[in-house]
Amino acid sequence: MAIIAWRNLQLTIGGVTLYFSKKTMEPVQEEQTSVWMCSNEECSCWMRENFSLDRTPDCPICHASMVKNIKMLPLLQNHHQKTY
Repeated sequence: MAIIAWRNLQLTIGGVTLYFSKKTMEPVQEEQTSVWMCSNEECSCWMRENFSLDRTPDCPICHASMVKNIKMLPLLQNHHQKTY
């Protein structure tokens, strides 16, 4: 016998009752975010501008220069201030 409740499942098999619960997922808020993208077309590296350690960073993967761009990304806060 299975009893289904809102987002919960109770299942009894051979006298053993199992409970399953699935949390409801809230949609992730996204915003246009300034990022650094690798200028090398063969490299897919990018980083958020407010998480970079340099004013004009080089790619940490292929060491090419990086260019500014915009991406739609989940909202993230960086509470550390840059010191450069």
